[in-house]
Amino acid sequence: MDIKILQLIEGANVATGTTVIIDVFRAFSTACYAFEKGISKIIPVGNIELAYQLKKDNPDAILVGERNEQKPKGFDFGNSPSQLVNALITAKTMIHTTSSGTQGIAGAVNANEILTGSFVNAGAIVRYIQQTQPATISLVCMGYACQYPTDEDTLCAEYIKNELTGKHNNFEKMVETIQQGDGARFFDPAKQSWSPKEDFNLCLSLNRFNFILKVNKENHLNFLEKIDI
Repeated sequence: MDIKILQLIEGANVATGTTVIIDVFRAFSTACYAFEKGISKIIPVGNIELAYQLKKDNPDAILVGERNEQKPKGFDFGNSPSQLVNALITAKTMIHTTSSGTQGIAGAVNANEILTGSFVNAGAIVRYIQQTQPATISLVCMGYACQYPTDEDTLCAEYIKNELTGKHNNFEKMVETIQQGDGARFFDPAKQSWSPKEDFNLCLSLNRFNFILKVNKENHLNFLEKIDI
């Protein structure tokens, strides 16, 4: 296997083969928890105006996401797994737009197939790749708002690559590095209303889910399909 670790939207643009768009904090962790809550389809979109239009066309869907980490006006939930875990959700469809992860899906125009990536289902991603044996794997780290690389996304890519190549992973050390670096904001008392500590813990719950989220298309729109592995 040829395994490449790429960064940001530029990395998504050139990604080929089986492409894993990684957004640990928090898009693709949130997506996994949404499926656990009973959501059966997630529509990831890069453009926030499209997200509003889709909500208008599908009023029974929930609208989830962020800009500048904050919940945009009119959204049902922010890009926060703890908000979903602690909510009563009866909707089956979720419209999801974020500053990083969903942008990567939209930008991965040269990929053979697209998966979402996070620590919460990293093991399932590894098993899927081992089963399908693609010649090329692109692990794309979306970073902070597609502006600069972040510890959590890069370390998640390294974790997946190490698992695929038989190298040891020290996950506890990774968590420590993330907490002291780009994850420190989740421990800032002033930011608990939008970046709560609970989100940090939920996003770093390693291998909590035994499924992958694969991007497919329907009516010219991407949607995430949950596949048990």
